Amino acid sequence: MQNKDFLFELGVEELPAGYIKPALDKLVNSFQDHLNQYNLAYKKIIPFSTPRRLTIIIEQLQTQQKDQTIERVGPTTKIAYNEDGSLSKAAEGFLRGAGAGPGDLYEVDSNKGKKIAVKINKKGENTNDILPKICPEAIATINFPKIMRWGNCKKTFARPIRWIVAILGKEIIKFSYANIESGNTSYGNRYIKLNNPVEVNFPAEYEKKLKSMSVIADFTKRKDEIEVQLDKMFENRSENIVEDTKLLNIVNNLVEFPYAVLAQFEKKYLNLPEKIITSTLSQHQKYFAVKDADGRLTNNFVFISNGDPKYSELIKLGNEKVIKARLEDAQFYFKEDTKKPLESYLPKLKDVTFQAELGTLWEKTNRIKNIVEFVANKLKVDNKTKKNALRAALLCKADLVTNMLGEKEFTKLEGYVGSKYALISNEDPEVASAIYEHYQPKGQNDALPQSLVGAIVAIADKIDTVAGIIAIDMIPTGSNDPFALRRAANGIVQIIGDKKLDLDLHQLIETAYENLNSKLENENNNKQEVYNYFKQRVKWYLLQNNLDYDVIDSVMHIDYADIPDLKQRALDMQKFKEKPEFNKLVIGFKRVSNILSDQKEFLPFQPELLQETAEKMLYEKYLILKQNIEELLPHKDYEKIMFKLVEFGKYIDIFFDEVLVNTENEKLRKNRYSLLLLLRKLFLKVADIALIVVNN
Repeated sequence: MQNKDFLFELGVEELPAGYIKPALDKLVNSFQDHLNQYNLAYKKIIPFSTPRRLTIIIEQLQTQQKDQTIERVGPTTKIAYNEDGSLSKAAEGFLRGAGAGPGDLYEVDSNKGKKIAVKINKKGENTNDILPKICPEAIATINFPKIMRWGNCKKTFARPIRWIVAILGKEIIKFSYANIESGNTSYGNRYIKLNNPVEVNFPAEYEKKLKSMSVIADFTKRKDEIEVQLDKMFENRSENIVEDTKLLNIVNNLVEFPYAVLAQFEKKYLNLPEKIITSTLSQHQKYFAVKDADGRLTNNFVFISNGDPKYSELIKLGNEKVIKARLEDAQFYFKEDTKKPLESYLPKLKDVTFQAELGTLWEKTNRIKNIVEFVANKLKVDNKTKKNALRAALLCKADLVTNMLGEKEFTKLEGYVGSKYALISNEDPEVASAIYEHYQPKGQNDALPQSLVGAIVAIADKIDTVAGIIAIDMIPTGSNDPFALRRAANGIVQIIGDKKLDLDLHQLIETAYENLNSKLENENNNKQEVYNYFKQRVKWYLLQNNLDYDVIDSVMHIDYADIPDLKQRALDMQKFKEKPEFNKLVIGFKRVSNILSDQKEFLPFQPELLQETAEKMLYEKYLILKQNIEELLPHKDYEKIMFKLVEFGKYIDIFFDEVLVNTENEKLRKNRYSLLLLLRKLFLKVADIALIVVNN
C-alpha cells in the first residue's frame, strides 16, 4: 500500500501572537483524532506556523484504508425464524440493513442464546476521498478567545481566512470552507508585495518555496534565526541583549522573515526607573532592551522587523519615534507623581472599588493592616519588623492611583512603581521592598518575598482576597478565576511552607473573616469552602515538593494548618518509604486498621486481661513507644520517630504470628481490639501509614 505526504495550510490575516500556538495544537490534535477514527496510518505530523498561516505536513500518510471484514450480529434464532422455518420480518430487515442475502446467514453463540449473523466485506476508502471530510472539520474545531465574521461568510475565525492549501502527494484535495476553495497556491511575505502567490506542487518543497518568498514557515527555525541575529549584533561589543524568553516567543509569532535592527532612544530617559524603561520596550513595543558589560541599561534597543531589510533605516526611524513618545509619557507621569510623597495618594484609594461587595481599596488596605498586625504578633517579630510591616501594609496599594498606573499604561508594574516612589519619599528601604514583594509570587515559578516584612504583607493581602471573594460566592472554577485566587492561595501556602513560618492557616482564615464581618451577611459565609480550598492548595504544595500522593494522603488527616510541620512529616516519611523494614511495618499496620475497620464499639483496655507473651510484649513496647513519641513530637523530630515506629513494627508482626485476635473468648477478643486501637491512635499522631502503597 502506497504512502504519501499530505500538506495542509490555512492562510489568514495576521493572527494575534498569543493565538497561534493553541490554534496549531488544536489543528494537530484534530487531525490525529480524525486519522485514528478513519484508521489511516501515518509516520508523524509536523507543524508550521507564522502570523499568517497554520500548517501541518503529515508524513507517509496511508493513501487507502485497508479492506475490512465486519461481522454483524442480528436477532436470536427464536426471533429470526418463523415456526415453519422461514425468515421472520426481523431477520429480513436485518439482512436488508446489512446488504446481505439469506445465503450469507450463519449462527453465533451469545449470552442470550444463538443469534443470526453475516459477514460484510467492506472495501477501504481512498484517502483522497476522506480528506475533504476531515479538513473542514479540523478547521471548525479551532477556537479562540475572540472570533469574527467577515464579508458574507457565515463561518467564524479569529481573523479572515484568505487561502487554503491541501495537497496529498502531488494531487490537490478539493473542498470548500468559509467560501474559500482549497488549492495549491500559498502566499509569500507581504513586504515583497501585497499579493504574491507561490505555487506548491508537493509537500516536500513547501518550506523551500516559501523561503524563496521571504517566509520561514518553521517556528523553531525562525526563532533560531532571531537568536543568531541577536548574538551577531553584539559579538564585537561590550553590550548584550537582556534575555527574555517570553518576548522572544512573542516576537517570533509577529514576523515571517525576521531582521534584527539596532536603534536608540535619548539618554535622558535613562533617569527613569529601569523596569519602567524595559516594560515600555518589551511589553508595549516588543523590543529587546540592551545592557552594558556592568549590567547597566543602555539607550540602545533591538527590534525584529518583518519588513524589507533594504528599508531598515526608515523602519528604524519610525520605531525610534514611537518609543520616544512612550518614554516621554512615562517621564511625564514619573515627574508628576514624585512631586509629592507616596502617602499623599492614600485618600484616592477611597474612590477606587476593589470589589463591589467588598468595598474600596482603602477598606482593603485597612483589612490588610489588621491582618498584618495579627501575623506579626503570631510570629513574635521584633518591633522594627512589625512597624515596617504595618507601614508597608498602609502604602502597598497607593501606587495604584498614581498617574503611572492610573493611566493604565504600566499596570504590570504595580508594586514596583510603589517601591520606587517609596524610596523617593524617604520611606525605610525595608518598607519599599515589601511594597514590591507583597505581590509575589506572581506565578508558580516566580520568586517568593525575600524579606520577612514582604512575606507578612503578601500573606495578609492574599488571604483577604481569597477569603473575601469566596465569601461572596465568587468561587473559582477550572477556567474562571478573575481574581487569581488559585495563585493567591498557592502563594500563601508557598510562603508559609518555604519560609517555615510558625503560622496557623486556620487562625489566618478566621482572622480574615473577622475583618470582613462588616461586609458579609454572617461570619460563616462560605468559610468551609475557604478551608476546603486551602486543603487542596496544601496538597498541591506537597506535590510540588516531589512527594508521592500516598505519602501526602498519609499525613493530610492531621491538622494541615501547620504547613511546615506537615511538609516535614511527609519528607521524612518519604525517606523511609523504600526501606524493606518500613514496608513490613506498613503491611502490619494495614492489618491493624483492617481488623478495626468493622468494629463500631470498643471497651476500655484492660492490661490485666493480657495472656499471651506476644501481646504482653506488644503492650510493654507500646508504652515505651508512646513515651518516646510524646517526647519527640513537640520537637518535630519525625526522622527519629520514624526509626522508633519501624523498630516497633517487629512486635506487631510477632503479635499477629503468635496471637489469635478473633478468639472465641469475647472478653479476650474485645480487649485485643482495644489494644490494637491504642496502637492505631498512637500511630495516627504521626501519620496514617495504612494509606502507604506497598508491594506485599
